[in-house]
This record gives sequence, C-alpha cells and structure tokens, in this order.
Amino acid sequence: MSGTLLRRDFLRVSAAAGGGLLLAFRWLPSARASEAPDAAAAAADFAPNAWVRIAPDGRVTVLINKAEMGQGVSTSLSMLLAEELDADWKMVGFELAPAGKDYVDPTMHMQVTGGSSSVANMSGPLRQAGATARAMLVAAAAKGWGVPEAQCITDSGTVIHAPSSRSRGYGELAVEAAVLPVPQDVPLKDPALYRLLGRPTPRLDTPDKVFGRATFALDVRRPGMLVAVVARSPVFGGKLKSFDDSAARAVPGVKQVVAIGSGVAVLASGFWAARRGRDALAVEWDLGPGATLSTDALREEYRQKAQTPGAVAWSVGDAASALAGAARTLTAEFELPYLAHATMEPLNAVAEVRADGTEVWAGSQFQTVDQAAAAQAAGCRPDQVTFHSTFLGGGFGRRANPTSDYVVEAVQCSKAAGVPVQLVWTREDDLHGGYYRPLWHARIAAGLDASGAITAWQHTIVGQSITAGTPFEPYTIKNGIDSTSVEGAIELPYAIPNAQVDLHTTQVPVTTLWWRSVGHTHTAFVVESFLDDLAHETGTDPLELRRRLLAAQPRWLGVLNLAAAKAGWGSPAPPGRARGLAVHHSFKTWVAHVAEVSLLEGVPRVHRVTSAVDCGRVVNPDGVKAQVEGAVGFGLTALLYSAITIQDGRVQQSNFHDYRMLRIHEMPEVEVHLVESSEPSTGIGEPGVPPVAPAVCNALFALTGKRIRRLPLRPEDLRA
Repeated sequence: MSGTLLRRDFLRVSAAAGGGLLLAFRWLPSARASEAPDAAAAAADFAPNAWVRIAPDGRVTVLINKAEMGQGVSTSLSMLLAEELDADWKMVGFELAPAGKDYVDPTMHMQVTGGSSSVANMSGPLRQAGATARAMLVAAAAKGWGVPEAQCITDSGTVIHAPSSRSRGYGELAVEAAVLPVPQDVPLKDPALYRLLGRPTPRLDTPDKVFGRATFALDVRRPGMLVAVVARSPVFGGKLKSFDDSAARAVPGVKQVVAIGSGVAVLASGFWAARRGRDALAVEWDLGPGATLSTDALREEYRQKAQTPGAVAWSVGDAASALAGAARTLTAEFELPYLAHATMEPLNAVAEVRADGTEVWAGSQFQTVDQAAAAQAAGCRPDQVTFHSTFLGGGFGRRANPTSDYVVEAVQCSKAAGVPVQLVWTREDDLHGGYYRPLWHARIAAGLDASGAITAWQHTIVGQSITAGTPFEPYTIKNGIDSTSVEGAIELPYAIPNAQVDLHTTQVPVTTLWWRSVGHTHTAFVVESFLDDLAHETGTDPLELRRRLLAAQPRWLGVLNLAAAKAGWGSPAPPGRARGLAVHHSFKTWVAHVAEVSLLEGVPRVHRVTSAVDCGRVVNPDGVKAQVEGAVGFGLTALLYSAITIQDGRVQQSNFHDYRMLRIHEMPEVEVHLVESSEPSTGIGEPGVPPVAPAVCNALFALTGKRIRRLPLRPEDLRA
C-alpha cells in the first residue's frame, strides 16, 4: 500500500450519470489496502458529511478520527453511526481519518486520542451523522415513490414503504440522496429502539490484523525510501558536541549520516544496516547537569519534601486543627517509580518532504499537534502536510507527546536527505530516552476520634508536572497546581469533614508525560491503600467503611456493591487466599475491583479479579470487558515489575528482559460486570487501571499483615 490519497483536496461534485455528491469530504486510503477505492468508485458514493459514505453496492464506510491502538475504538465509533443509520452491520467497515479540521474532536478542539474520551466525545457527532444520512436516504426513496416520508421506515440498510412493502437498498438510493439538501438537527433514536448499541459485537479490525492486511507505519513503503535510526544523548538534557561518521559510512547499506535536532541520524537501505551504522558512530556529547541524576537521590529528596507543607490543591474544613485534636493519628508514606509506556510496537513514522508538500504516515494519538509539528520541521504550512493515520501497536499516551518527537525526527531526516525516510526507534531507544510517568512520593495522615470515626485527612504529594512548559500548561496549571498531579486525590467522595491535599512540584530534567490513567495511577494507590489501613486500624470491614463514607455517592456505591457481591465478599476465600478491594472514579467512569491473591513460595499470585464498571450507557459490552481485562494486566505489570531507575543520568532498563511485562500464565481470571445505566457514555480505556494495585495490595495485607507502600512490589516486603 503506497498510502497516496486518491483525492488530496476537498471535493464538491454534483450528481451526474452514475455519480454522487461529496460535501466537504476528503477521500482516504482504505484501512484494507486491497480495497482502496478508485476515483470512479469514489464519485459514486453517497457522502453527506465527513463521517460516512455509502457505496452503490450498499457498503457503509465510517471515518474514524481516533487512533486505533488496540482499544477497539474503530468498532465502537462505527456502531454509534451505524445505529442511527439503521445500517446492515454486515455491510459496515471503517477507515482511519487523516489529520484535518473536519475530524477534530468537538469537545477537545483538536484531533487527539486520550483521556478515555473517544466514545464520550464522539457519540453525539457520529450519531447525528448517521441520523442525517438516514433521513436523506428516506427522503430520496419517498421522492422516488411519490409518497410521504412519514410512510417510510428503515431496516438493516433498506428503506421500506410500509403501506406497500416496497423497498430499496441504501446503495440503490445513493445517487438520488446525494443531490438532496442536507437536513439540520435530525432527531435521534429513542434508546429503547436500539438494535446494535449495547449488544456484544465482534471488532471490525480483527480480521485485517489476523490476516496481516492492517497497515501500520512500519508497513509503508515509498519509492527510494531509506530507514533511519538516531543516536541521541545518553542522559536527559544532553547536547551534541561533535561526531565522526567514518565508521558508520563504512557499514554496508548505509547511505547518509545527517545531524538533526535530537542527535545524529544514520540512513540506510534497511533497519539493521541503519542500526549497525548508528552503533558505529563516534559521538561526543555535552552531558550537562543531567549526568549526575539518580533516582535514589530523588527518592530521598522527595521524602524530605513530603515532610513539609506544599501548595494547597484542595481543602475542606480545617485538616491541621482536626489532626492536632484527634484522639489517634495514623501516618504513612508511599513511593511510586518512573514508568515507561513500553508499547509493543516501537515508535516509528514515515515522512516524505517534497517541494510541493509533505506527507507523513504514522500511528498517532495527536494528529493535530503532529501535523503542525511536521509542518514546522519541514518549513511549510500545516495545510501543506498530508498526515495519514495508520494503525498503531499500543500508545498509552506515548504517541501523544507535545514535542511530536518521532514524527519531527522523521521529517527532519527526510528534509535533510532529500528522500522518503522511515524512522524507527528501537525499544531500547524509547526506554533509555523517551517519556515517563513521573516518580511520586506521598505522605498521608489521618485523625480518628474516640469512636474511630475519621475526622481529618492530610495528603502531601511530591512529583513532577507533566504539562509545565508545554502548550497545555495554561489549561492544566492554576495557582501553581498541575491538576494532573492531584487528580484522584482532590475532591474525595469519602465523607471526611476535614481534608487537605497539597503539592510540591519538582524540577527534574527527566522528560515526563501522561501514562495510562495519568495522575490517577498514583493517587488511587495511596488513597485506597490508606483507607484500608484505617479500616484495619479501627477494626472495620474495608467494604463497610467505604459504604459508610460513600453513603451519599450512589454511583460509587453501585460499582462497589456489585463487585463485592459478585466476588463473594464476606464469605471465606479459598484456602491460602485472601481478598482485597478498591474503588476509584476517573474519566467520568467508576470502577471497583476485588482481587483474590495467594503466595506461592513467597511470591504473590493474583488468581482472580472481579470488576464492576459504571461507564454510563454501554456501546459495546465486549469492548468494555476487553478494556477492563487489559487494564488489569497493565496494572498488574506496574504493580509487580515495572520501574525505571536512573544512575549517573542514565536509565538502567533497556528492554523487556529488565523492564518486565506480565506473562500470560500470570494473568488472573478477570470477571467484568457492567452497571446498567441510561447516563451518557463515558470512557473505559483508562479507568480500569488505578484500582488494580490497591486492590491487590489490600488483599496481600489481609493475607500477610504486611502493607505494601513502595512500588513495584518486592517479595521481601511481604517477609519484612
């Protein structure tokens, strides 16, 4: 698949013999390379808006403006449109939309996949697009039959005249519908009439991935294309001083060596030649102050900061006075490490810089930002950059970074070399010098009255801001508080009369970024672990304490009670096992987990996780369950194994042998239960992650009496 757009500009063509009307619509490469439409076929399709087109043979193609990185968004978004269209699901497919103003998320005002926002934000626009197309098809059929539109109904891709039972397929009506005016504000279906939404539905992208037809940026080939691998500073903030490329140029297959913004790029006929050439470079770096960086030193610095008050992020009542007057106090400190995204598909992109414009092929979570960054690197306007969206093998936030690092490097290489370039980061490259979830330290204290009721809560957080110095700073940092640092800790749902959360924001050269579920990854662990401490301190069942404190929070209680009931909370666990629970709210979704654990030769083993989810109206139950199952595996990996450590400025981990992933035999049974809801759909990609670690650690405490306060978990902590 070359990836060349069949129509690069917006098309406006009136109906002609065998033709249709395209309104503000940009033609895209097909998600299935073998089915890319030709220009003649394109002219015959009915495309009343940017989100859908219907071919004369009745095939419906939905345009997906979000990144498909394994979360199933291409299916759920297609379902939203297909429901309102009354399409035959067997005839529905999708294509990944390029970067462009037509495909901007209307809530986030940019084309981005993050914050578990895809279904929540696109539900309205896609349903409206489907309803509009359906109305036009009905109007075309009614006009052809000479009957009132009110006498026509739709069913599975067909318009039916109810009194006479005459029918015409959507494909037959495409040309006639294309010349009709586009109606505004077409009424949407009553959810009671849904036929597709809410039903378990197989994913549309699975067959192409199974049979190798899905196109990733690594699959893209361009005439004369070279492959680039870049030598970057071994420490954070280091700068290139000089380099000798004579040995690199002697490597068979190496064609060019060029200096770019981030270091030195070796361009070759293939990846391995480029890699060997990069390794042969002699590079001198100005390492700067980052060469002395150490996570051990940072941990101690953070611990000391946590003993002092920070900037107040949230406060109710008077926590300080309540603590001072408490009958009993309980204090604990928690540590969480830097974490890498460690995506299965390494970072990569293809760029082709030409005099008439620039083209980029990439799996991106940040098309709007990446397109603008590519334009700046190429020296052109954003509208001169054609940005092709491809599949991507995992993102977790890494492919949505403010510097667009891997896209910019590809463009810089192509511009310098004068040929198309496929840039590839190795996994070692990304683990050594990518972006990370920040290192966090927390100190939390609570006060209890004589009856054991919680009267005070004081939570001090220490760590880096992920948005300071980026274009997002004005939106996330207010009065010195980065909201992503304290989310999940502030505005607690628990009925505690005096509470305060304060923050120390540190200045460290390590590049940090949102990581799946962002700040909730550390705050949920601290809050839910410490709440369990308080339950055991007061001799209260952890479930009952939460129920008492959440009495005025029905959606919190809904998932908590459902998970507990399904897990058999209150009944004896199997011999040698114990249960723990945690509940958390993030991205407008509530999730509770109950974990069942044991120790096998002193090593923790998670046997079962029972989950309850309230994400509003469910679009695809299969997709929701798959995301929660994946979140459990992701969360367990971080809990049991993951940590980025730094010594002498250098990251010590390099690949999956020393930055371990959960193995398939370690994956527990995951049982997911969905709360029935008529509330608006909310996100599910991230909310399953935060409660995993505290649920497991609370179970381990119940089993061993040992409290885990530092991640990743070390078996010796359970023996201390």
